[in-house]
Amino acid sequence: MLLIVATPIGNLEDITLRALNVLREADFIIAENPLHTAKLLKHFEIPKKELIQFADHNEQKVLPKLLDKLKSGSGALVSDAGTPGISDPGFRLVRACVEQKIKVESIPGASATITALVASGLPTDKFLFVGFLPKTEPKLLQVLGQAILTASTLVIYESPQRILKTVLAIAKHHPTAQVVVARELTKLHEEFIRGNATEVAEQLSKKTSIKGEIVLLASFK
Repeated sequence: MLLIVATPIGNLEDITLRALNVLREADFIIAENPLHTAKLLKHFEIPKKELIQFADHNEQKVLPKLLDKLKSGSGALVSDAGTPGISDPGFRLVRACVEQKIKVESIPGASATITALVASGLPTDKFLFVGFLPKTEPKLLQVLGQAILTASTLVIYESPQRILKTVLAIAKHHPTAQVVVARELTKLHEEFIRGNATEVAEQLSKKTSIKGEIVLLASFK
């Protein structure tokens, strides 16, 4: 049995009671980064247990072993933060379990995507999540076009190094688009920058440095 367990995206108090119970009771834990997960387990005083890494670089090697173990025991899948399977290789393990008729259960919890969206002030009735953007401007414009065509709020994961460049590209082609930069969600230095694309680009350009994990949202309505 595979148990998909959401973990905090920042504030450790955001873990659920159910998630803690599942992590305590699982036979083993499947982690994107075992060292990171070990610190989480230690913080919540969860007894040590087998940690198996499942990441981009080793997924094909460990997948057969994991499937065998999941047929006879329970494994909890966690990512470094938030809900596993969102822009990480976890979904391929879930897909393989479904194909092998291994039971899959999802334990809901923190998600940077939803946390940013509901606090953005942008329309939430329809949204398009694209994970990390393509790096070329023509492909970026294709993604923006999909959001415009479907009248959806666009939700993106972006790096501190690229955020200004991305917002400037949006401002170049859609200066009146409403943009929100959600940075360091649930953490001490949480920040929301809101305005049209041009205004947000100006605010970002005034910062001496930009750090932390970022969710970028844009509405073209």
